[in-house]
Amino acid sequence: MVQDAQAILKLYRDMLIIRRAEERILEELMQGKLASTMCHVSIGQEAVAVGVCSVMAEQDYLTSTHRGHGHFLARGGDVKRMMAELFGKETGYCRGRGGSMHITDAKIGHLGANGIVGGHIGIAVGAALWSKMSRRPAVTVCFFGDGGLTQGIFHEAANMASVWKLPVVFVCENNQYAMSLPWNKAAGQTSIQAYASSYAMPGLDVDGQDVLAVQQAAYEAIERARGGGGPSLIGAYTYRFLGHSRGDPSKYRDPEEEKRERARDPLLILRSKYPDVLDDRTTAQAETEVKAMMDDAVAFAEASPIAGASAVFSEIYA
Repeated sequence: MVQDAQAILKLYRDMLIIRRAEERILEELMQGKLASTMCHVSIGQEAVAVGVCSVMAEQDYLTSTHRGHGHFLARGGDVKRMMAELFGKETGYCRGRGGSMHITDAKIGHLGANGIVGGHIGIAVGAALWSKMSRRPAVTVCFFGDGGLTQGIFHEAANMASVWKLPVVFVCENNQYAMSLPWNKAAGQTSIQAYASSYAMPGLDVDGQDVLAVQQAAYEAIERARGGGGPSLIGAYTYRFLGHSRGDPSKYRDPEEEKRERARDPLLILRSKYPDVLDDRTTAQAETEVKAMMDDAVAFAEASPIAGASAVFSEIYA
């Protein structure tokens, strides 16, 4: 894909927004300000969310995981309302009732995060089936981790999507660990591209720390799906820089591995490719703007009314 300076800067800024939002969420969590102690951040994985969402069309859908703040922000979610949701406030996307693992906004095609590993994969295929039946040019992107790839629902959904040639793109964010279980001990076949061939769909193993590589792979898969070519599976090799959740010091990982993977920071990789566009002045300005954005989001959340018990069952049933 042809990239101009503005496009590169937007990719960098979108990744930076996710990085600083996740860091701020952890900060507020440690101060006891969030409505729940359960929170999973995607620090280190920003390139996958941004690369994929940057080539999605307005009418497209996505489904997300328990580690889904990055997907939500990359798709265009409002960081103020997301922060309010995490704070348990009425101004949040789910009026403070969903919390970190269940943020949803159908207006931007975000069909929801899901606290069940792999639980949303069937939802994604259902949305893709709806697009095909209604003849809408909408593609569904389904994000999940390497732990989700070993769930039975993935194999059922992938087979159905292939048989019916549904417009869905499966994106495995392979951060190498399902909680503490290493990918190479969880799977007999470690090539995600090979999984795709089992279901007669195109597959690709891509460097998930290179936002441009992810973007190119996603663009080809999404356009193929939109044109009637059916599903694809992208395996994005990435790495979560922190533990599975707040209470995980990740002692099961080799410190040398962590050091090596942290050096492959997606923000640094993009800067190294475009040093003239992402120079010190430009990136410092982006940092200043994003910090102000996070300060505003927290202030908005703190000033918002807490979710009320009297309306706890509202908007639950259709």
